[in-house]
Amino acid sequence: MSVDFSHNRRYLASASDDKTIRLWDAQTGAAVREPLTGHEGSVTSVVFSPDSKALASGSDDMTVRLWKVETGAQLCPPLTGHRDGVKSVAFSPNSETLASGSDDGEVRLWNALNGVQLGEPLTGHSNSITSIAFTPDAKVLASASYDGTVRLWDAETGAKLGNPLTGHGSSINSVAFSSDPDGRVLATGSDDGTLQLWNAQTGEPLGQPLTGHRSPIKSLAFSLDGGALASGSDDTTIRLWNVHTRAPSGKPLTGHNHSIRSIAFSHDGKVLASGSDDRTVRLWDVETGEPLGKPLTSHRDSIRSVVFSPDGKVLVSSSDDRTVRLWDAHTRTQLRAPLIGHSTPITSVIFSEDGKVLETWLDCGTVQLWDFSTLQPSDGLHSKFTSRHARIQSNWIVCGSKRLMWLSPHHRSECRSIEISSLGVLAWVSSGVLSLMDVSQVLTS
Repeated sequence: MSVDFSHNRRYLASASDDKTIRLWDAQTGAAVREPLTGHEGSVTSVVFSPDSKALASGSDDMTVRLWKVETGAQLCPPLTGHRDGVKSVAFSPNSETLASGSDDGEVRLWNALNGVQLGEPLTGHSNSITSIAFTPDAKVLASASYDGTVRLWDAETGAKLGNPLTGHGSSINSVAFSSDPDGRVLATGSDDGTLQLWNAQTGEPLGQPLTGHRSPIKSLAFSLDGGALASGSDDTTIRLWNVHTRAPSGKPLTGHNHSIRSIAFSHDGKVLASGSDDRTVRLWDVETGEPLGKPLTSHRDSIRSVVFSPDGKVLVSSSDDRTVRLWDAHTRTQLRAPLIGHSTPITSVIFSEDGKVLETWLDCGTVQLWDFSTLQPSDGLHSKFTSRHARIQSNWIVCGSKRLMWLSPHHRSECRSIEISSLGVLAWVSSGVLSLMDVSQVLTS
């Protein structure tokens, strides 16, 4: 139900409905030790402390537990007091304070070294707490709730700071502060399909969500410089946006006759590739919006992912037909026979930063590494993958070693596409609405 990477990138923690937490070697994928046991209900949230020494877990058994990462031993007895399941846990940036949010509508603060509760519960929400976040200076805590509000708290005294932030038309599922030291901008994401930016000091909203597609958006991609954003939709069109102005760039790109499932910019930002449920891949001139040549055909089922190699010479597509195909990005011809061997549909393909390794992700949750020089599968390869690739894992949007946003069951089922720009802007879609969030603070912490 939840995953998190340690900040030193040595470990991956995963939490499950089976009431256990597992630690994995982030480089080899091997289990580090036996599962961490003790919770008596589903484990809904896990998070490493910024110093990577401790791991916190929240559970439907209404408790929070603290674990020593190196040994797997519990640091102290279970943290008790919540009257319903714990859905979110977060460490302060200095690793000294732990915050927990629960379905009982309360936030509690704990000493992360000994588990002692700090002060009284923070009360005011009228429904479950879905997400909590500290400012970079650890002075302010924000909590989001199913009651459609966000509240700000003094992290040292527990006092409320101002009135609740209101304006969303439905449950709020995520909250994040900007990366400046005092966190002057707050971002919230909601079940109403929108994301809102706020001035954290005045509580005033900043800007509007991006709209324009007539049907749900299924795919997003940022240009390498982070200045352009492309969105692909069930309405069969692709739209280009200026990230800085949030305005559309030119007219919609038309040509596909079914949903757009994946899009990718070339590294120079001049060409856009798109894959569709119509079983074709198309290339587009970003400046003019015109198609480049005829559609690339050969796949026998929906295209799930397209990606350019780091040198821009090769385009790779993966499909529900369980194959990966390689194309010459200049001549738009297929380079060789498809890569076969997967037993389930391939949902994503990613190049390592040096272009030597290709990673394929499957519907069943497994990963296959391919040596790109030989195009043979290999599980013994180790290479650096870009930290800007984001995906949904269990209940969370994650990027590399960072957990960015918790998704409610409804939001998770409606979340169609996620991308992160080189500038740390997260773009995601729910219920057909495209939204932006600054997650640079999380990525650089």
